[in-house]
Amino acid sequence: MQHLGKIRSFALELAAGPAQGAYRGGELLSGQVVLELRAPLRVRALQVCARGLATAHWLESRSVGMNTVYSDYSAYEPYLRARCQLLRDNGEVTVLQAGKHEFPFTFQLPETLATSFEGRHGNVRYWVKAKLHRPWSVVKKAKREFTVIEPIDINTPALLAPQAGVKEKLARAWYCNRGQVSVSAKIDRKGYTPGEVIPIFAEIDNCSTRTIVPKAAIIQTQTFIARGAKKQKKSVVASIAGDSIAAGKREVWHGRALKIPPVGPSILQCRIIRVEYALKVCVDIPGTSKLLLELPLVIGTIPLHPFGSRTSSVSSQYSVNLDWLRMVILEEPEAPPEYSSVVSSEESAQNLSAPCEDELSTSLGGPFFAYIQEFRYRPPPLYSEVDPNPTSDGIRPRCMTC
Repeated sequence: MQHLGKIRSFALELAAGPAQGAYRGGELLSGQVVLELRAPLRVRALQVCARGLATAHWLESRSVGMNTVYSDYSAYEPYLRARCQLLRDNGEVTVLQAGKHEFPFTFQLPETLATSFEGRHGNVRYWVKAKLHRPWSVVKKAKREFTVIEPIDINTPALLAPQAGVKEKLARAWYCNRGQVSVSAKIDRKGYTPGEVIPIFAEIDNCSTRTIVPKAAIIQTQTFIARGAKKQKKSVVASIAGDSIAAGKREVWHGRALKIPPVGPSILQCRIIRVEYALKVCVDIPGTSKLLLELPLVIGTIPLHPFGSRTSSVSSQYSVNLDWLRMVILEEPEAPPEYSSVVSSEESAQNLSAPCEDELSTSLGGPFFAYIQEFRYRPPPLYSEVDPNPTSDGIRPRCMTC
């Protein structure tokens, strides 16, 4: 017959965090230690400790003669270190009766924490561990990890600022000049949240003799720092490709949509681990290296506020290259047409139905197009206190207050 111990179960239970099971700096971490006994148990102490730690570690090798020498790079940054005595060790033994025992605990998290992260050369982890000390027995342990997500609000002026850049490159082959390729790109702000769509406005001029292909991608860069050295890992999290551009031609992106997948937020405040994002517009040029234009991004956790989105969007789009505006703005203002003269009854009925995915992918997306349309037609006449069409002398004007 198999011998059964006195302890039926020993576990840690944590209360769900306020933000969908996750915690952030300054909040309370609460839970309980659950101990189920088959028979009375003598206990010397029961304690719970909370830990939070950022770790970076990797190995680098180099050849020295016939031997290979390895260099170890390690770094640590603690964020949380707390302890709670549920049954204090005062030299006496406490006898717990058979049954279920619950020991609640609470920890105050520090105000500044780094977001939980798992990378190839490092991580940021948080956990709670319980230790049960018994006379003449090994220490019984239980461990439970929890997630921390530090908020990044993209509704700040720095993250609402537009990002733009211009890059050009000479296409060469066997020391022969094949012409110049240039790209200019702009996005309406720097901060985004997962699930949002980034409208990309770009102009690609192909003045070379080769056919080129433009692309855009969101790049994640993980940087690990230890002993003054750095180790980086870059990966593509989302990408789109444009149409081929023949020699001497130009392509314009009117808000080409690039959706952000479910990725972790940026980590910018940790001393040894950084997670950064960038939007890269790339042009493949046959026979020479790629032309790369990089615009910085910050992936946040607090989405754009609906009341602040129009102000930031309009202000950021006002600085767009005027060449793009000339493509849709008429030279002479005109009065807006009647709705019935533009859209027939059959088209109006069709517009009430939901658009298909093909129509959405080919239409101009983003608020930039709506902003342009505001300046296409002549504005309405100004309000005046003087009636431009006065009544006849024989007709007495009606009192509006009667």
